[in-house]
Amino acid sequence: MDALDGTLIELFSREPKLGVLEASRRLGVARGTVQARLDRLASTGIITGWAPQLSPAALGFPVTAFLTLEIRQGSGHDSVAAHLAQIPEVLEAHTIIGAGDMWARAVARSNADLQRVIDRVLTSPAIVRSSTVITLAEQVPHRVLPLAKAAVQHSVTPPRA
Repeated sequence: MDALDGTLIELFSREPKLGVLEASRRLGVARGTVQARLDRLASTGIITGWAPQLSPAALGFPVTAFLTLEIRQGSGHDSVAAHLAQIPEVLEAHTIIGAGDMWARAVARSNADLQRVIDRVLTSPAIVRSSTVITLAEQVPHRVLPLAKAAVQHSVTPPRA
């Protein structure tokens, strides 16, 4: 990534509906340059999607919890991941090292509804035990833009003397 890539990412992060032509005008580069850069950023996996970001709370799921799952030895993480992927309230899951084997972020309509979600998670015979923490408030929302800015700063080479 270079400075132009970083500027493109920042611009489209701030204004995701912005068109390629308008981006090229604002940045003072050719439309083809903007499109080629976006295509490259997408093909290398740096840009992972253009979908709208949704608010679980606005969709009626204001309770967020993190589940630490312990998986039965020999059961494999893939079967648990496939099971979790079938539960709409499970937003993401990660294999971990430490206490537990997998973390899952889940949402629910209420604390009572969270029990229903947890019960559904635990229907997998591969899950031995779980523990749950409920979030009180989001302090830092999911973000990647500061990381992209840092990546650009580290990739820029200083001018030669």
